[in-house]
Amino acid sequence: MLATVACLIFFIQNPVQAVSNTAIHWGFKRAKGEVPPEAGKTYDDLLEKYGAFYKGDPKKKVVYLTFDNGYENGYTEKILDVLKKEQVPATFFVTGHYLQSAPELAKRMVREGHIIGNHSWSHPDFTHIRDEKIIEELEKVKKKTTELTGQKDMVFMRPPRGIFSERTLKVAKDAGYIHVFWSLAYVDWNTDRQRGADHAYEEIMKQIHPGAVILLHSVSKDNADALERVIRDLKARGYRFASLNDYLLDREMGEKRIFY
Repeated sequence: MLATVACLIFFIQNPVQAVSNTAIHWGFKRAKGEVPPEAGKTYDDLLEKYGAFYKGDPKKKVVYLTFDNGYENGYTEKILDVLKKEQVPATFFVTGHYLQSAPELAKRMVREGHIIGNHSWSHPDFTHIRDEKIIEELEKVKKKTTELTGQKDMVFMRPPRGIFSERTLKVAKDAGYIHVFWSLAYVDWNTDRQRGADHAYEEIMKQIHPGAVILLHSVSKDNADALERVIRDLKARGYRFASLNDYLLDREMGEKRIFY
């Protein structure tokens, strides 16, 4: 009898996970020749199950510009200047450290029509922390963003380090978030290995494709220096820049068309 009670208490305190917590490091076969990349059916099905995404419509020359802002390195102001000049929307995935150390830049992002997304408060590996801690990490960023900028809604998130599991996808979705991965990126976050604006430009342009979700890191001088040229040349090639809100609207409309 005591053994039965002990087992019952254990399962109440430690419920069996309904979904896997096996860590996945986001990755895919890179785009080439403007053909969208592929992550594979397993990842595609998993992301679709939880409303997550990493690319848009492969038939439309629309791209989505996103930045990860873990800390300020002196280049975000230039990035914002270029976006304002070229009238291009972006989403900035920020951490708690960024909001605390660069509040005026966060305010400017929202004031100029950009979206602030959630990159967690302290940038932990979500697969190593409990559900409650994940929710706390996300809620702290959302609350601080609203306090600073007035942005009320926060639905987009990007997992720290690009690490996730089915469990973390579910926890985030249940909390009202949509995971946003990416289909175009390069090694730009290492501030000791910047290789110049031409390198950044070439890395972006050789991977560009219709529906690209572009991931850049705001700490990169190369990105800041190359951004205006990238935007102008992509526009010249017929690409249009849209916000993640536009992506959601298009997806919802597509689902309604399928339903009806």
